[in-house]
Formats: sequence, structure tokens, C-alpha cells
Amino acid sequence: MKTAPHTLRFRLFVLILTPLLIVSLFLGYWRFSVAQQTANELFDRGLLSTALAISRDVASSEGDALSPSTRDLLTDASGGEVFYHATGPGGYYVTGYAYPPIEPTALGAEPQTTSYFEAIYRDEPVRVLKLTENAQVGGITGQTIIRVWQRMSDRNEFARDLALKAAALMGALLVTLALVVWFGVQLGLRPLNDLQDAIDKRSQNDLSPIKRAVPGEVKEIVRTLNRLLGQVSDSISAQQAFISDAAHQLRNPAAGILAMAEAVKSAKTNADREQRIDKLLYAAKHSAHVTEQLLSLERLTYGRDQRDAKEIDLNAIVSDVCTDFAYLVLKQDVRFEFNSAGQPIKVFGTEVLLKEAIKNILDNALTHGGPSLSTIVINCDADGDHAKVSIWDDGKDLHPDNATKIFGRFTQLEPNSGSGLGLAIANEIVQQSNGSLTVDPVAKGAQITMRLPISA
Repeated sequence: MKTAPHTLRFRLFVLILTPLLIVSLFLGYWRFSVAQQTANELFDRGLLSTALAISRDVASSEGDALSPSTRDLLTDASGGEVFYHATGPGGYYVTGYAYPPIEPTALGAEPQTTSYFEAIYRDEPVRVLKLTENAQVGGITGQTIIRVWQRMSDRNEFARDLALKAAALMGALLVTLALVVWFGVQLGLRPLNDLQDAIDKRSQNDLSPIKRAVPGEVKEIVRTLNRLLGQVSDSISAQQAFISDAAHQLRNPAAGILAMAEAVKSAKTNADREQRIDKLLYAAKHSAHVTEQLLSLERLTYGRDQRDAKEIDLNAIVSDVCTDFAYLVLKQDVRFEFNSAGQPIKVFGTEVLLKEAIKNILDNALTHGGPSLSTIVINCDADGDHAKVSIWDDGKDLHPDNATKIFGRFTQLEPNSGSGLGLAIANEIVQQSNGSLTVDPVAKGAQITMRLPISA
């Protein structure tokens, strides 16, 4: 797998190590502070031991010499060179370095007390212990003051050594952990790599479900991908079926138009030619109508016209359709009646599509009503939280059991000049508007009802 920043492996690597790195920085700072504190405590105890040893030797030898053990304390074994200065009763010099560090302020130490302070000795910062005791030196009893001091640089170096050792250990652990995470993530992502390889090896026509053992965290992704593949497969199958049906529906009108055009060319008289031209125009209009319906159905399938959906007045839409359609109905000597709701009924949808759905239902009534058709009635009103548009005609009877067939594509109950797409388009439009199209049981004729949810 590539190690580019956008890869999953790299992201997991960064997500895991970044918090660890931040914690390591805090731990490193804390460890340095602890090392500094530890160094101060150790060195202060060393100064105290040295001061007590010098005080003992001063008292026992009356300032003449220090014991060998005390001299050992003054060597580098304590972590750095130790300096000392001792004064006897009355403040006279006993032993040690002649000029001790000067106290920054009076500490006001009491007998048998110790105090620490920091000062400058030979242009270097030092840590000083002042020990005050009662002792007898040279036959004189009084306070003896022992001062011992050590360079701060020795302490800091010791603290740095402790911190660097801890940092080296933490760095080694962090590097080891980084390697484990890097290769561990690669190992953990191996099922995804195998899944990717399996998908890459598929042909472009293979949309079958993926059947591979994958970790639990990936099962939902595979399940979603399988669902998507199923939807794509269904969409391709539907599109192929549509193309096949469309080719079948357009083949006959195209062949008819060609035959009529040849018949017009071979007409012997003007009257015969005019009659054949009329038939040719009718066939051409029918073919154009079928083509337009096919295109409308294809657009509806992919929801291309739903972008203009908005809140509209269904009562006004039905009124407009009835006004436009009245001429065709009355031309066929059919009584046409529209019963308005009397008030706006707001629904959410696309005005052009809903008008087309209502026109297709009316056209279906005119085309399939038969010779007994004499009346078409449209009722528009509100039924609870739904708007309802019912279109009834007194033509051929239509039973609700036939709803599935008449709402299907390219299907008709009886052979007719229609395309078998009008009600299918109307049903598709209504469903995309979250409504329903039903065939209602009536005593005579046919009634189709459109129901749409009233907009809040």
C-alpha cells in the first residue's frame, strides 16, 4: 500500500502516534523536573553529611585535622568537588577555605539548625549549607559554624544525565512502538487490501455481491457496497428493459410512417393522395406522442425534473388542466364537469409534472372509455391530511384488480391505439411526490384517484 498522507495506513499511524508523542513530551518535562528535584535532594544530603563530619572532626581534633573518611566526602565521590569553611566560638577561623560564599541575606539561624542558600563563589553559582552547633574548640565552648558548598553546575549536570537516560529510554520505546504500529496497521489492513485486489480483478460487467470474509468493522461497508451493486444492477436491468420496450414501441410506428410515405408517393389521384397524407400525419403525431412519453418516463426514472419541486396549489393546477383539456373533451361530444374544492389546497411537487399526470389520466379516459363514454367528472377536495383528485368517466368498467396492469409500462387491458405509458407516467409522477394513484370501485365506468399529502 502507498504511504501517501491520504492513505488509511498513514492516517492511522498519525492518529495513534500523535497522542503518544504529546504524552511523551509531557512525561519528558516531568521526568526532567523530577531529576532536578532528585539531584537537589541527593546533593543536599551529601552537603549535610559532609558538614556533620567536619563538625565532628573540628570538635574532636580542635580544628587541627580532618579524618580520612571526611576527606573522602570532599572528593568527587559525592558528585562533585565540595568546599568547606569552619569557624569556632567567637567567630575565629578554624579550618577550610578562607573566603566562604557570602549569604545574600541574614538567615538568623539558631543553634543546632541548618540552612541552605544559593550564592556566588569564584564567579560560579553554588549551593551552600550552613550548620550551626555548640562545640568546644581550644578549650572554649560556644557556637561553631560549618559552611559547605558545591557548584550548581555539578548538580545540573547530574540532573541532565538522569533526564537524558530517561529520555533515551522513552525515545527507544517510542521508536519501537512506531515500528510496531506501522507494520501492525499494515497487517491489520491486509483484509482491506485483499478486498481491493478482489474488486480490481472483477470485470466491468460483474455486479454480483461481494462474498469474502472481512473483519467486523468492514462488514457494514461491504454490505453497503453490495446494496449499491444491487441497485446499480437493477438500474441497468431496468434501463435495458426500457430500451427494449422503447425499441419495440417505436418500431411499428416508424415502419407504418415509412409505409404510408411510400403509399403517398404511389397515389394515383389527388383525393387518394390527400387521404393518405392525413393518415401519414396521424401516424407521425402518434409516433411523436409515444416518443415524448418515453422521454418523460426516462426523465422521471432518474428524477431529473424534481429539482423544481415547491409548494403549489393543487386546486389551481387541476382547474388549469381542465381549462386546457375541455376543448378536446367537448370536441368528442362528451360532457365535462369540474368540481373545485373552493379553496387552495397546498401540496409539495412540480407543477409541470402534476399537470402532465392529470392530463394523462384524462387522456386515458378519452382513449379507453369506449363508445359508451358520455361524461367525465373531476372532483378536487381535501381528505384529512391528503389532497384528493378523482377522475370518473361512464365508459368501460375498470375494476381495482386491474390497477397493477394498467399502471405498468406498455400494458393495456385491450388492444388500443394508445401507447400504454400514460398511466405509468402518471403513477411515477405521483409516487415521486409521495402520493398514490388508485383505481376506486364504482358502480359504473372507471374512477382513478390521485392522493397527495397536504403541505404543512
